[in-house]
Amino acid sequence: MPYGDAPADKDLKAAWDRFCDDLKQAGAHAFKDANPANPLQRADAFRFLTQNLGQAFDLALETKDPAFPQIHYFTTPTMKLGGDVADFTYRQAWISGEHAYRITGKRGTARWLNITVQGPRPEKIPGTDWPSLHEPFGDIPECNILGAQIETDADGTFELFIGGEERSANWLPTTPGSRKLFIREAFDAWGETPTTLSIERIGMAEPRPMPSPERMTEAMDWAGRFVSGLMEQWPEHSWMTSRGVCDPDQLNAFPADKSANDASDAKRGRMAAHMIWRLEPDEALIVEMDMHDGFWIFGMGGAFMGSMDFLHRPVSYTPARTKVDPDNVVRFVIAHDDPGVHNWLDTQGFSDGNLTYRNLMSQNPASFRTRLVKRAEVMEHLLAGTATVSPKQRAAMLMERYRAIKLRFGI
Repeated sequence: MPYGDAPADKDLKAAWDRFCDDLKQAGAHAFKDANPANPLQRADAFRFLTQNLGQAFDLALETKDPAFPQIHYFTTPTMKLGGDVADFTYRQAWISGEHAYRITGKRGTARWLNITVQGPRPEKIPGTDWPSLHEPFGDIPECNILGAQIETDADGTFELFIGGEERSANWLPTTPGSRKLFIREAFDAWGETPTTLSIERIGMAEPRPMPSPERMTEAMDWAGRFVSGLMEQWPEHSWMTSRGVCDPDQLNAFPADKSANDASDAKRGRMAAHMIWRLEPDEALIVEMDMHDGFWIFGMGGAFMGSMDFLHRPVSYTPARTKVDPDNVVRFVIAHDDPGVHNWLDTQGFSDGNLTYRNLMSQNPASFRTRLVKRAEVMEHLLAGTATVSPKQRAAMLMERYRAIKLRFGI
């Protein structure tokens, strides 16, 4: 039966054409000024787009009905979204304050877990004239529960209730505006296991309705805004709104205001700092942090602030996997090739990128210092006794990383 024989054909085709126009416009942002004009990073911009094109309709349609919720990983080793940090996993589920939900799970051994109920997404960030970040972000945390606060059985199994009548434990309230669960888990030592989670609406008894033409049209419009928004807004939205933790005019150094620590951050359960780096082929950058308590993560990202290849490369470090120098200072070397130091952060061949710091279990602000040096002179600028590794040891470290990341995602 040809086009036009069904009543909704015109609307469906128009929606698809709009989506294709949005996708075309999204691709044009691969050539923005913020993305370095070199072949590797131009290609990576399109990879960033195609990875998210692959999940656009999972977010816009397949998991979108809050009456039939599903938990969705929206970053993985092969799918990155701006601002994600290696050694985290990120999951979400669309919900509604009209319903009550039950999550069943088994607590893993990951060091940190945070489940947050997110409220409405305003057009502008409250108190500012800045637009909210693109969907599915931009919403405001309403309440959260940390892994340590979840009561479990002896084997780690638990039930967590979302919305509905108040409960004395393992309960998160909702509001009429509640729209999403945001689930982040952070890993320290290799071999830590993930928390398994499954969600259902309480009282769900009927099958999920098949998508109507109207619902499909809505999904295509949402997906179009998603792909165009992520390509347009990363990284510039962060530059504009990150309260000093991200400054594109100050390369190779953390800005003076290094920590974001307001009420919203407390509900997210973290503090943050951010640096933009740029290295010539013969340069390296030494990053120093005075060692402090808590659970911190350093993670490398590309121009669009998606995490680098954490499955195959040493692009992230945590306390359990970092060597601390005898003077109680943590030193990392960002370099294009392996300098033979334990704490090497691989650029994966990029000329420009991002280094993000997260502090999850301490409110103590960190102190950072950086030094841009010649790659051939790196060892001359490091402390005597800096931990080094041989090529054989590096290969073993990479394999340990590879196996641990696969364990986290069940791949």
